[in-house]
Amino acid sequence: MTSYNYEDALDSLHYIQKFITAIPEFAIVAGSGLGRIADMTENKVIIDAETIPHWPCSTAPGHAGKIILGTISGHNVIIQQGRVHNYEGYSMKAVTFPVRVLGMLGVRVYIATNASGAINPSYSPGEIIAIRDHINLMGANPLSGPNEDRWNVRFPDMSHAYDRDILSVLEGFGLRTGVYAAFAGPSFETPAEVKMAGILGADLAGMSTVPEVITANAMGLRVVGLSCVANMAAGLETNKTLTGQEVLDKMSETSSELAELIIRLISGARE
Repeated sequence: MTSYNYEDALDSLHYIQKFITAIPEFAIVAGSGLGRIADMTENKVIIDAETIPHWPCSTAPGHAGKIILGTISGHNVIIQQGRVHNYEGYSMKAVTFPVRVLGMLGVRVYIATNASGAINPSYSPGEIIAIRDHINLMGANPLSGPNEDRWNVRFPDMSHAYDRDILSVLEGFGLRTGVYAAFAGPSFETPAEVKMAGILGADLAGMSTVPEVITANAMGLRVVGLSCVANMAAGLETNKTLTGQEVLDKMSETSSELAELIIRLISGARE
């Protein structure tokens, strides 16, 4: 039985290492319906996530369950096409297990993408927002439990959870920045919860990413968060019913734009 501990991560790591010739510099996690970046990757090697020892496999729509190795603009990348969520019944240790393996692999920059609902009324569906900070409303922290010193210190700092230098680059691209509030899901937030999150300072609402970001920071990775606005959050549009299919449809429209943005970001990266 998988415990998602250090030894399990070594098993996954050794399996993935069979397929690589160079350590990936960038890890890209493609959220709901945002897998287009994989199509723009060169020299691809595709691994079915189900074949990787201990690797948790997604049951959520729009998450392909593939690991893709390749290059973008001459930089080695690894793409996690789909993630798992706490709402699927996975523990926080399982949700963040891929981050552990990627960190052990030697990845330096962790790029997390997701779909979100806009709390900030100035945002529009289809807009890509660079996450500058987050609020964890999931009721759990992935670092809870016995600490593994080979992974991180007991109390990692989260003052700059999203890399400030890369944020400046994204702002230079014309992206707006925002604060992402992570809810447990899978039900969409109520209008009252959206109002609460807005009062707390959140601009976006979603059901993922934050556990990964906490873990990636704890392991010393530089983190980028890119959130694609799928819809306006509950209560911001009168008589509007939110659906999962609406999220996937909007993300399908946005996927190419997001892929081009990531390619532009990686292309400008220094060796």
